[in-house]
Amino acid sequence: MLSPPELSHRATALKSSLTLEISAKAKALQAEGRDICSLSTGEPDFDTPRFIVEAAREALAQGVTRYGPAAGDPELRSALADKLSQENGIATHPEQVLICNGGKQAVYNLFQVLLNPGDEVLLPAPYWLSYPEMAALAGANTVLIPSTAADGFKLDLDALEARITSRSRLLVINSPGNPTGRVMQRQELEALAELVARHPRLLVMSDEIYEYLLGEGESHISFAAVSDELKERCFTVNGFAKGWAMTGWRLGYLAGNASVIKAASALQSQSTSNVCSFAQKGALAAIQASRSCVQEMALIYNHRRSLLIEGLRAIPGITLIPPKGAFYAFPQLPDHVSNSMDFCHRALEDEGLAVVPGVAFGDDSCIRLSYAVSHGTILDGINRLKRMLSSY
Repeated sequence: MLSPPELSHRATALKSSLTLEISAKAKALQAEGRDICSLSTGEPDFDTPRFIVEAAREALAQGVTRYGPAAGDPELRSALADKLSQENGIATHPEQVLICNGGKQAVYNLFQVLLNPGDEVLLPAPYWLSYPEMAALAGANTVLIPSTAADGFKLDLDALEARITSRSRLLVINSPGNPTGRVMQRQELEALAELVARHPRLLVMSDEIYEYLLGEGESHISFAAVSDELKERCFTVNGFAKGWAMTGWRLGYLAGNASVIKAASALQSQSTSNVCSFAQKGALAAIQASRSCVQEMALIYNHRRSLLIEGLRAIPGITLIPPKGAFYAFPQLPDHVSNSMDFCHRALEDEGLAVVPGVAFGDDSCIRLSYAVSHGTILDGINRLKRMLSSY
């Protein structure tokens, strides 16, 4: 029997997304007839608002089915430039916006055009699990800046500055954050901007995909709007998946320095070309409409967040920093649970509970639960987690 072709070094080093793996395993068990309660998926359980679907349907009927510009529909780029300028306080021109196949491609493209082998990406932990893998694909090394539940997962600026070297190229921030649900405050962002200003080679990517999913009393502040001095060194990643429940549409965008956007567009032209033409018309309808549909969904998430927080706090041994945004909680497990991967595998097998091990996000003492599910699913999940912890 012939052996399979040898894979490249980058392919053998690459890890698949653990969140997608667990979600797929949960669905497979469900298909076999198992009673599964999944709090694992970072995906809204709402349908895409009807007016967005109708805009895409109308575009299809009008024949918007051909290739488009690799950088995106000009009308959509212009609308997003207006949105960034007016809503986020980041003065932006259309040529500074690239439409991508989801927020993931926006991050990937940026890493590919900014990073060289040996460069360092500074990454506060816990972090979204795809950042280190994408950095590795660009040949860069990831340098973690740890935080703990005991400190509220706050970014330690002294620890960050201590890790900056001549190889440090890109700092990644994510607010509201996945997996912790943490929202960075203006004072914290201003202090961070002062730090970055002291290191002229350091660039910043701000992932703002959960921009509209905020707890009561919270507000979103874009890092690129905090300091005029840093504007050319800041890149904003965002998209339509979370706020508008458009995960399957694969629509994200990258904004920043025009020369970098031009390079990222050239990369995209040689990899995927344009984002689906008629899907972009749906995104245009979304961005040009009021935010009422997004706000309605955010309000429901807030009710669910309160329910999950209340349930987790009632479980002995659980330590929880209450999330303020996105749709995740990242509780710390009791001290006797030392391996989050083992715990999550056993939870799925023994209790039919699908949650994500914290080790995937850089903290093995925690697990991630999504509350982008119904009230009944949240309550069911809390009960299963209680039983699991009592028998672990």
